[in-house]
Amino acid sequence: MLKATAIGTAEVGTGRLIKAGHEMRIAIIGAGRVGKSLGAALRATRHRIVYGVRSDELSARPVHGGGEDMETIGGAIAGSDAVILAIPWTSTEAIVCEHARALTGKIVIDATNPLNATSSRLALGFDSSGVEILQSHAQGATFFKTFNAAGADAIAQPSYPQGRAVMFVAGPAGPQKQAVLGLVDDVGFEAVDAGELRAARLLEPLGMLCLELAAQGRKGDFAFVLASREPAEVEAEHPCAVVALGAG
Repeated sequence: MLKATAIGTAEVGTGRLIKAGHEMRIAIIGAGRVGKSLGAALRATRHRIVYGVRSDELSARPVHGGGEDMETIGGAIAGSDAVILAIPWTSTEAIVCEHARALTGKIVIDATNPLNATSSRLALGFDSSGVEILQSHAQGATFFKTFNAAGADAIAQPSYPQGRAVMFVAGPAGPQKQAVLGLVDDVGFEAVDAGELRAARLLEPLGMLCLELAAQGRKGDFAFVLASREPAEVEAEHPCAVVALGAG
């Protein structure tokens, strides 16, 4: 099986040296179902989670129990080692532009899919990707694309009868990527390195496929499982791994 092992040390904008597999301070921008599922899974593996929401949302929310910390978006970003964007694409670009300076030096994980206003298709084609646009707006940060091709239920429980669900990671090689792969593994997914950030042009359509399957009425929560054989077992005329769709 393809397996990503997280090793290495990354220096983040807070000045801390983050070693993959060690506790991180993570700001999740957005407190919807996906953001909450990611937060719960990462908190269970010792990471410190704070949710960043708009000021008007923060004042309107009742006091929550269960260890949920909520701050303004700027407050959540400040002091964090990594930031996860888990909000609708229609507001993501503006938030990144507004907080570009605060994101400098940080790991930013884009879990969004660049959907159009009606969520009926991707707003971008294969010449670019949403995360590449975000990177251009905050060049001092290091962006990665992952967590975009699974729903909240799959994030909460990524183990299926067919195997552990796969989650691809696109972004620049180095210690920061190893830290991101480690976070994906902490959530419970099989973390697979998909290559440089431009590979997000392939991962975002995969996220759209998930939405399309759900819209067609596929029952139960589902995710993608990556199946492969050892090289000696693969027939020469069929060298590629097979991607199987797993459902709970």
